[in-house]
Amino acid sequence: QVQLVESGGGSVQAGGSLRLSCVASKNTNSRYCLGWIRQAPGKEREGVAYVDRDGTTSYADFAKGRFTISQDNAKNTVLLQMNSLKPEDTAMYYCASAPGCWATMTTADYTYWGQGTQVTVST
Repeated sequence: QVQLVESGGGSVQAGGSLRLSCVASKNTNSRYCLGWIRQAPGKEREGVAYVDRDGTTSYADFAKGRFTISQDNAKNTVLLQMNSLKPEDTAMYYCASAPGCWATMTTADYTYWGQGTQVTVST
């Protein structure tokens, strides 16, 4: 089983930046893909970005050019740098892991989830 713990959320004004961090437990061989997923009030969960063990990344269209996902394998950590934040980025952000990464994966493909960290962007 994988334990995932997020941190780094908070409140920021539009145009600001936040960096989210997720620490994954070491006692697993299934941490092949780590992703960030968000859920805004009244909306479904949507994928933000993911990174696989080789460092290959993928981003949702709304995240391209503004968000950067990266990982530190030595620290079992995945980061999400979010710049130029907009009010519509307000959501709970979750770190999740999946057995692998693939281009058509959906949020349902992630098997382990963290508790989430809240991001609020004000005008």
